[in-house]
Amino acid sequence: MASRAPDDLYGEVILDHNRNPRNRGEVEDPDVVGRAVNPFCGDEVDLQLALDGVRAVRVGLQAVGCTIIQASGSVLTTAIQDKSLDEIEALSEAFKNLLRGMSPSDEEILRLGTLGALSIVRDFPIRIKCALLPWSALEEAIEALRKAEP
Repeated sequence: MASRAPDDLYGEVILDHNRNPRNRGEVEDPDVVGRAVNPFCGDEVDLQLALDGVRAVRVGLQAVGCTIIQASGSVLTTAIQDKSLDEIEALSEAFKNLLRGMSPSDEEILRLGTLGALSIVRDFPIRIKCALLPWSALEEAIEALRKAEP
């Protein structure tokens, strides 16, 4: 396989979500928050979820970092909107598996939707952590929520 040039990484979906990030503002009175930091490069992600029962009805994400972090975070917020926590956890697992190079099932491909555009990151292993940082904040938020459940 021929190596890919760094410019190959920045496809239309990634650039659009970087230039026009969705759900960038903070959620007022969130039910749960998550934070992820990469101490090696200083990238940071803060995520807030407002829930209606078990569904994410409002999502906010603030990220300091590269184009890949911004795009991954933006796509994450649109992908989990109006999903149940179980659906969000399944989506997160499918996305992580995609970036680990595992072939997604037909069901996972449908579940991933726009997130599939980030599969290009697999070809740039040093950038995988960037794409996963917003998902780490999400997992922290869900873990805190699950721990707080009776």
